[in-house]
Amino acid sequence: MSAMSLRVARFGDFLRDHKGALRMLQWGVVAVYVFLIVVPVFLPLPDETAHVFNNLTVAAQFAFWGIWWPFVLVSMPLMGRAWCGWFCPEGMLAEWMSERGRNRPIPKWIRWGGWPFVAFACTTIYGQLVSVYQYPLAVLLVLGGSTVAAIGIGFWYGRSKRIWCRYLCPVNGVFQLLSKLAPWRYRVDEQKWRDFAGSGKKVIPINCAPLVPLRHMQGAAECHMCGRCSGHRDAIALTARSPEAEIVDVAHGDGWQTALLVFGMMGIALGAFLWSASPWLVSAKQWAAEWLIDRDILWPLNDTAPWWLLTHYPEVNDSFSWLDGAAILGFIAATAVVVGGLLYLALQIADRLLPQRNKDSVHRLAQALIPTAGCGVFLGLSATTVTLLKHEGMGTGWVNDARFTLLALGLAWTLRLAWRVAGRRGAGVLARLPALAVYAAGLVPFAYAWWLFFAGW
Repeated sequence: MSAMSLRVARFGDFLRDHKGALRMLQWGVVAVYVFLIVVPVFLPLPDETAHVFNNLTVAAQFAFWGIWWPFVLVSMPLMGRAWCGWFCPEGMLAEWMSERGRNRPIPKWIRWGGWPFVAFACTTIYGQLVSVYQYPLAVLLVLGGSTVAAIGIGFWYGRSKRIWCRYLCPVNGVFQLLSKLAPWRYRVDEQKWRDFAGSGKKVIPINCAPLVPLRHMQGAAECHMCGRCSGHRDAIALTARSPEAEIVDVAHGDGWQTALLVFGMMGIALGAFLWSASPWLVSAKQWAAEWLIDRDILWPLNDTAPWWLLTHYPEVNDSFSWLDGAAILGFIAATAVVVGGLLYLALQIADRLLPQRNKDSVHRLAQALIPTAGCGVFLGLSATTVTLLKHEGMGTGWVNDARFTLLALGLAWTLRLAWRVAGRRGAGVLARLPALAVYAAGLVPFAYAWWLFFAGW
């Protein structure tokens, strides 16, 4: 074992040997998290003079949407799901409650494979309708509600397990996908596992909270990087790897992962980020309002919906009418259908142009979209970061160049991965070129939408 490999493996052992300190760190994160989502609710809404350093509500907004969520996403391809295993307050509380809960068996409805897509889509859309990036009540409802659900699931199901994280967390699917790019994973040596079984040594049981089947663990998608299994049966160790290894060599995918990539992260999320800047949406609402007024149908223009259904803060002149809500839903749905639909069509055509096609091959080919999809979600979330920095008076003239550079790198990495995945199917250069051209064409609407958001509009 090289010196570098030895140091990496020792870090995994360090996490295992200091799990008590890690638990204390998690409780500290829980305390900060609860403070930031609860206290601002009882404070007046900030005015134009409020800033990060003189207003707790603005500070919490910047912490959650300017730093926390954008860079949690960044941590996934850099460190794997270390956020989940080291810091996440929901995971910590879910496991802690599961240690003290009813220990009931996990029902089939929780194990349904569509939850990562459905939970992500519903949370993303609902967050836009209640303006979760702007208002403390919406933050408490969306993030706090998710935390309460995690605690409730932990109380009822599993024994010292993270059932919520494994199946129901709204960002579990996104984290699974992005962590496939991580340059680290806990590798299982099958031969050492078998040798240990015949050695007569005592097996020390461990608790894998996210329910990863340790002996057959091949990648980093489900592992929370907590280190508890490091050294287990002398066969598991933290190891470095190529960031492309899991996509190209393992390439596990299924229909729900493809749906999350194509219609979730690159469709629904894109629409959720773009609608507030779209002049097309404004024109559509004006046309719809005129059409309704001409027919004396006025109730859709009322802004009487409660704050937990549609944004309603008349004290700061910010309230959505029923028409506003319908327009937002329509815009997000149209973006998902157009951008996601064209991309999915390109995937199907590219898959048919390559040899060794089977029922899962298109889903393996879709795995190459992970860098671009992750880049898009980060660009959307970091737009809030940029807005908040502008409000603090910081120069942001360099931001668009950085955005387009990041997007170009994400697209290039996706095409490289698609090229390599196609090569694993036995396709030569001439066979791969037309498939890659179709694949690239499917990405054009996605890239064009970001150009509109950052430059065209």
